[in-house]
Amino acid sequence: MQPAYPSSLSLYTPLQMGEVDRQSAAHVPVATLMDNAGRAVARAIRRYERPARVLVLCGPGNNGGDGYVAARYLAGMGWPVAVAELAPPRADTDAGRASAAYEGPRVPFAPAEAARAELVVDAVFGAGLSRDVGGLVAETLAAARRTVAVDTPSGVDGATGQVRGYAPQAAMTVTFCRFKPGHLLYPARGLLGRLVLADIGVPDSVLAAVPANTWHNSPGLWALPVLGGESNKYTRGVVSICAGQSMPGAARLCASGARSVGAGLVRVAAGAGAPAYRLGQPGLIVDDAPLAQLLEDRRRHVWVCGPGLAEAEVEAALPMLLDSGRSVLADAGALSACAGQPEKLRGVSVITPHTGEFARVFGPVGDNPPEQVREAARQINAVVVLKGASSMIAAPDGRLAINTHATAALGTAGSGDTLSGVIAALLAAGMPAWQAACAGVWLHGEAGLQAGPWPVAEDLDRYLGLARQKAEQAKGH
Repeated sequence: MQPAYPSSLSLYTPLQMGEVDRQSAAHVPVATLMDNAGRAVARAIRRYERPARVLVLCGPGNNGGDGYVAARYLAGMGWPVAVAELAPPRADTDAGRASAAYEGPRVPFAPAEAARAELVVDAVFGAGLSRDVGGLVAETLAAARRTVAVDTPSGVDGATGQVRGYAPQAAMTVTFCRFKPGHLLYPARGLLGRLVLADIGVPDSVLAAVPANTWHNSPGLWALPVLGGESNKYTRGVVSICAGQSMPGAARLCASGARSVGAGLVRVAAGAGAPAYRLGQPGLIVDDAPLAQLLEDRRRHVWVCGPGLAEAEVEAALPMLLDSGRSVLADAGALSACAGQPEKLRGVSVITPHTGEFARVFGPVGDNPPEQVREAARQINAVVVLKGASSMIAAPDGRLAINTHATAALGTAGSGDTLSGVIAALLAAGMPAWQAACAGVWLHGEAGLQAGPWPVAEDLDRYLGLARQKAEQAKGH
């Protein structure tokens, strides 16, 4: 049975949000929800924008209905407002009734009108857009000097974050009830401006009846292991790292990540390369025995395979690790060695590819990244962490978390090796694989935020303890 996660972290696709709307109609009139949404847009504009001449661009659906309501409330607040309709809504719909209730000026839906306005409200298409935006709509949106978007900028796919044709750059986006995956994923995430979430009165009972399978990664999704009074280095977890001969730095960074986030013992299986690992980290245990011999030690809880490993080294080590029955995290060289052969990864617990490594194993990331990552997790029956500006963490059962708690400065060599060590340490401490991966990505992101604007990978281990402390405070420990 899937654990209960905080509803506030749920992300609903447009299809799921449509089901929320349908079920809500049995409890709250659609017209009331639309009025609440439009009023929320108007209030957000009044709070965050300077008084200006406003043009509200309205589409024919419910997104346009929200726009008519926003125009009516802005006019009531004393703002000069006009509406431009892409097409009149049907009179017998909630959007049609919202249009009829707006009694202010109307102007043509045209680029010249958008250019004359000081602020354009984009209520043309919502997050459930099913076609590309172009032609008159794109030209009119592009002519705006400053834009506030309703739900999402028109042209943004709320499920994937992809842009369908054209989408404008918004200064602010006001959405309702729950965020959508597309709000957290690039390229859409870069188009939203200030992101405002408004409560429009959807009953909690409806949200409970429409289960989410995507969440915003946060400490609310997972609980870090707590040290007991009798904890020791073995109960805290033992991480072992298969080390390569040519790039020892990768395994050293992985080891630092594991040690700094709480692993009780970290060992590097270095073979003939052991001397290169015995400098600079007195607490790191370096083994030069053959891998088969090391695997006989049952106290080695989790193995990391990949950082700094050449393809031939992976080919020798990975099958032995999988046959041992231990938890295995595969990254870097282990992924490259499985190019086009994802079946070779079946049996691992977690993989942590960036987009290039993912493409080598599973094929290029296309126009629906969340579903591709889910499918990859199902295919190899393991947790997949697709690293990036909005990292995605997918479980084989379909759960997906999207992480925005990070900084672009983490895009530096060795950062991913540190992340592998962090996740491995949490796995070794007994966390389930998906939760360990979610927690590891968040802690790694927090360490990057604390490290300042230009960290290098070697900086991150100094901040992982503080990151863990912040996560525990957020959970109320």
